[in-house]
Parts: sequence; C-alpha cells; structure tokens
Amino acid sequence: MKRAIVVMTALLMQGGLEARAQTTGAVPSTAATPAAKPVEAKAPAPTPETRSAAALAASSEPTFDAGSADRITDAIQAYSLIEKLGGWPAIPAEAKFSLATPGPHDELLRLRLVISGDLTSAEAKGPYNAALVAGVKRFQLRHGLEATGNVGPRSLAALNIPVQKRIEQLEASLQRVASIGFRFGPRYVVVNLPAAYAEAVENDIVVRRYRVVLGKADKPSPTVTSEIGNVNLNPTWTVPASITKNEIAAHMRKDPTYLSRMHMQVLDFKENVLDSATIDWAAEKLPNVFVRQEPGSWNALGQVKIDMPNAYAVYMHDTNQKNLFSEDYRFDSHGCVRVDNVRDLAAWLLEDTPNWGRPEIDAAIATGVKQSVKLEKKVPVAWIYLSGWMGRDQVVQFRNDVYDQDSQLVEASAEVKSFFDQASKPAERSKVN
Repeated sequence: MKRAIVVMTALLMQGGLEARAQTTGAVPSTAATPAAKPVEAKAPAPTPETRSAAALAASSEPTFDAGSADRITDAIQAYSLIEKLGGWPAIPAEAKFSLATPGPHDELLRLRLVISGDLTSAEAKGPYNAALVAGVKRFQLRHGLEATGNVGPRSLAALNIPVQKRIEQLEASLQRVASIGFRFGPRYVVVNLPAAYAEAVENDIVVRRYRVVLGKADKPSPTVTSEIGNVNLNPTWTVPASITKNEIAAHMRKDPTYLSRMHMQVLDFKENVLDSATIDWAAEKLPNVFVRQEPGSWNALGQVKIDMPNAYAVYMHDTNQKNLFSEDYRFDSHGCVRVDNVRDLAAWLLEDTPNWGRPEIDAAIATGVKQSVKLEKKVPVAWIYLSGWMGRDQVVQFRNDVYDQDSQLVEASAEVKSFFDQASKPAERSKVN
C-alpha cells in the first residue's frame, strides 16, 4: 500500500490530527467544560514578542525543507483518494451551528470533517458539542483561520472548497518546490507568501516565526531566493521611482510641505540635495531626481532593514505601521516584506557575528545613526508561494491563493499538456501506418 494512502488512513481512522493537537497544545482538549467557569481576566494587548511566541507555539515544523516535494506528493495522492471516493459534501450557506441548539446540519459538518481527517470516524454522529468544536478548530488551524470553533463565513467558504481545488493547490505548490533550486543550509529563512509568515529555521527546526505584511494583490511580493548578507540599522529609504511618480508627486501637488513633514529630501543622482519647490510635481515626466527618507521612527522601513540582493530589489524590513501585524489579512505593502518583531530576527541572523547580540543592536538603533552590519556567515533566504503543503507532522495545510497564481499555473500547465498531446498525435498515426 502506498505511503500516501497509509497517511490518509491514519488521519481518517486513527485521529492523527487530534492526537497531534492534544500533544502539542495547538488545540484545546475536548474534555468537558467545568460547571463553574472562573471569570477571565482581560487579556493584555499583544506585543511583537507575544505574537511571535504564539506563532511558534503552533508548530516547530518548517513550511519548506528538503523533504517538502515528497510530502506534497504524498498529500496529492491522499487527496486524490478522497476525490476518487466522492470528495466531501458542501455545507449549505444557510446552515447554523450552535452548542446550545442541535441543528439539521450538525452531522453533515461532522461528515465533512471526518473525510478531511479533522474528526475521527467514531465522531461522525452527534450534535454540535465540544468534540465538534475541537474538530472545527483543527480545520481552522490547518487553513490559517482564527481557531474560534465557530463556523463563520470564512470557515464556511474554506469548508466548501472542493477537493479538486485543493489538489490543484498542492500540484501548483509541488511545481514551485520542484523548480526553486534552493540550497538549504543549517540555518535559513523562509517566507511563505500565502501564509503571511516568516520562519527562521535552524537544524531543520523552526526556532523563530514571525507575522509579516506582504505586497497588495496588485503589487504582489515576488518569489525569490537569495542570501542575507547585511543587516542595516536606522536605514534610509530610497523611494522607488514608481512611488515618487504616482504617490509623492500627488501629495506635493496638494501640500508643498509634505516632503519636509515626512523627513524626505529630493536629490539628484550625484546626491546633491535639491529644493523641492523647484520641481514641477505636475509634470508628466519628473526630472532625473529621487526622493530619500531620513532615518527615524517615521521611516517607512522602520529601524531595521535586512538586505538580500535579488533582481526584484525587494528586501525584509521593520515598519512604522506596526498596527498592521495585528490584522488577519496582511497584504498591504508595495512588494517588500515587513517583519513583526524584526529586531529578534536581526539578532538571530547575527548570532555568528561577534559583538552583535540583541543589546548591541538595541544600543546601535538608539543612537539614530545609520549603520550596516555584515553577517559573519550569509544566511540563505527563500520567498515561496505555497498555498498547499504538508509538514513533517503529516498535517496538510492550505491557505488562500491570494495572488491568483495557482489558477494561472494550473491553466498554463494544462495548455502545455494540450500542446504536447496534440503534437504527439501525428507521430502516433505515422507509427500505425
């Protein structure tokens, strides 16, 4: 029997997801709720450190490692088995679920979760109770949703994505993993764009995980591999020409004090500072100038920039809009990756660089002086696009195809296959003749 079928059988019949969840603490136990529930204290506001700790607590399994292709292949075979057996049922849009009120769709939801391995077959019948809530939470965690146990609009939409679509996501991810050619080292960084998380991996274990803010749908962050060689403290920001033309010029037409208020300067390409009042900001084509923002808390790059040379001129950095890290939907940049708790990542990157621990980083930032710190050992980095994958824990994960790249890749692959199928037909006929 193929290993993929064994994996799916374990998920469906032996409650593999439930066992893992109870072991790791990723999902609360299904034990009965005590009769007298204590009054809960108001939770403190999350900080970058607590957000990173919570993200890491969910799993220490890397999203991407040397075994990813084999595991995704296993997941494809397992989900193909589900498709062969008829897939899973759709949950009606009008379905309502409540712990207090048994509903006509409770067992349909149970069946849906049993088929995908989020409930055991022994839990296929019954009302919307604590066990079903735990199953919904497992499903939500696997799909990057807040684990509330309530079936809201986003959870319902994810539940009703057909298995064929999930297979296409896995197939697209497999193609990307197979073609990326990434050189894994003992320490590397991965940003999975659909998941909106960055991982610092050391000796095949995720030792840091951070929320990130990525490019908007119309300004997507690219897939790219590189090496991190420098950490810039108190960086300046050289504004891309497209932003200068499309955004800064518009601000200057409305408010001539905009650049000074934003601690920005206009420079020529010899880096001479120019008087912004001499620039015709309404011109169809701006002169050969560029805009640079000085270091400080106002800077769009925040106080840390992580260099990773590449053809797209993108990088990882801090931000002065830290409120965005608290959002579930974190696609709001022009293509670069903003990292929550970025000083912690900088300290990890500089672990092998003498005299550059976290206290030294904090002290250097406090001076407000721009400084570039060269890593003693470069660290490989990959920005990847995996909307479906399976970790070493055998748990299959899915995220939304935020940039609509899976469907484009599947369509392109189908066109290529059709071309070669058509091209092979004359050759086949000549063999018959």
